Amino acid sequence: MRKQLRVGVIGVGAMGRNHARIYSELSDIELIGVADINQNLATSIAQSYECKTYADYNDLLSENLDAVSIAVPTTLHKKVALDAIKKRINILIEKPIADTVENADEIMEAAQQKGVKLMIGHVERFNPAIIKLKELIGKGLLGDIISISAKRVGPYNPRIRDVGIILDLGTHDIDIMSYLCSERIKEVYASAGSVVHSHEDHAIITLNFNNGSSGVIETNWLTPHKIRNLTVIGSKGIAEVDYIQSSLRIFDKEWVRDAKIEKEEPLKLELLHFIACMQHDKEPLVSGEEGKHALEVALAAMESARTGRVCQIK
Repeated sequence: MRKQLRVGVIGVGAMGRNHARIYSELSDIELIGVADINQNLATSIAQSYECKTYADYNDLLSENLDAVSIAVPTTLHKKVALDAIKKRINILIEKPIADTVENADEIMEAAQQKGVKLMIGHVERFNPAIIKLKELIGKGLLGDIISISAKRVGPYNPRIRDVGIILDLGTHDIDIMSYLCSERIKEVYASAGSVVHSHEDHAIITLNFNNGSSGVIETNWLTPHKIRNLTVIGSKGIAEVDYIQSSLRIFDKEWVRDAKIEKEEPLKLELLHFIACMQHDKEPLVSGEEGKHALEVALAAMESARTGRVCQIK
């Protein structure tokens, strides 16, 4: 029988509480506790999932943990991650990896030095529709990828105050497009603005990849209802993904086909993968380097929107 892994969650806002919920349901996991500066919230979550509450996350890190999920505001990722790494605790950081490339590098270097697993929570990688689409692209069903377009829009969420739409939502599709193309992005052009938020709350992002493929992302916090769609155009066919429904439709010259997909919560699949990486000493699907690339592109998109120029990615 495998030993249970001792885990904790730091930050139990919208995403963190779901990490706690899923960990509490898994047989291989002992959820030791949750930490949050909002003590009433943390206590409520801890009571729901029968674990301890910590006002200071360092007290949670002192509980001989195997792993921790970090779901604090982006500007705090580096500090919390480095404190966990010092104690040789494996970490899953909610995307984006950090607020700056320099801070991302510090996290990655520290994790490597201490020999801990570092995974970035780009949860859409684990959407069953994306898992299936990646498989079909690998089999050559779509041929060569020519372009990808994404629409990720919805109403304003007041809980997000420290970053704008590009870092909060745009990074999802930046990462997915790079993943599906198996290519890094070489340049980005973006236009963005602010209507209701202190940072940008709407953006159009255009990406060019090293292999000549291109991508366009439309994202905002201004649309009354949520839309999460992705379209991939290939030389042999077209694929359409609805992230919310976890559905995938393939078009070619002969057929329109709906892929057979077993529905599963993406975050649960993500956490199961993180756990498997620790149990079997595997490298996570979303590495620090890939998380850093998504961050670099997002920051370049923000710079492009400010300057009106195309920005190159090193």
